[in-house]
Amino acid sequence: MQVGITKFPGTNNELDVKRVLKSLGIKNELIYPNDVKKMDDMDALILAGGFSYGDYLRPGIIAVQTPIIENLHDYANSERFVIGICNGFQMLCETSLLPGVLSTNTSTKFISKWVSIKTRVTSSPLLKGMANRILRIPIAHFEGRYYDANEEITKLANKNQIAFKYCKDDGEISLEDNPNGSIENIAGIINAKGNVLGMMPHPERASFQYLGSEDGRIIFENLIEELKC
Repeated sequence: MQVGITKFPGTNNELDVKRVLKSLGIKNELIYPNDVKKMDDMDALILAGGFSYGDYLRPGIIAVQTPIIENLHDYANSERFVIGICNGFQMLCETSLLPGVLSTNTSTKFISKWVSIKTRVTSSPLLKGMANRILRIPIAHFEGRYYDANEEITKLANKNQIAFKYCKDDGEISLEDNPNGSIENIAGIINAKGNVLGMMPHPERASFQYLGSEDGRIIFENLIEELKC
């Protein structure tokens, strides 16, 4: 069993993800932009966060032109798991594996802070056992404001594809606890099959007690449990 972690120029969270997977006893490999064969050998793929290619044009837009991302639809359609974190979430939207877009925060500032998010659905194996769970987890982004047309948001809700929403520490969903202006406080979504998850918060940065929270660790634990099945 092996999990691939994407590494583009400008990616800066791949080693954090590696550390979590290593602590769970899972073999993992860095996957570089041209490593299509190596990617296809992986049992799951994590698109790590950062600023791929500097995000000078639009977050993730250059990365999606690379061979590994061009082959990502086939990879996901084989029902293997894909998790996109921060910049990885932006890539999943740019390549249309997930709907919507991620644009500049309403503050027009880079935001790095701890937030609370609430699990909205458990239809994905990656969110198993997390019904209404509140996670304390950090964000670090300039373009994390999720948006899609109202009718598309309604479809996501009706199909149980809204994974996480920003909330108060007690779980109440409120605009004042929306750090970036995301529509409906959305912090993460899943695809219809439940094998592709995109989220702006960083679970790898909340996976050890010495970091201040282990709340994000369950996502990786669920992934590993599914891979063992």
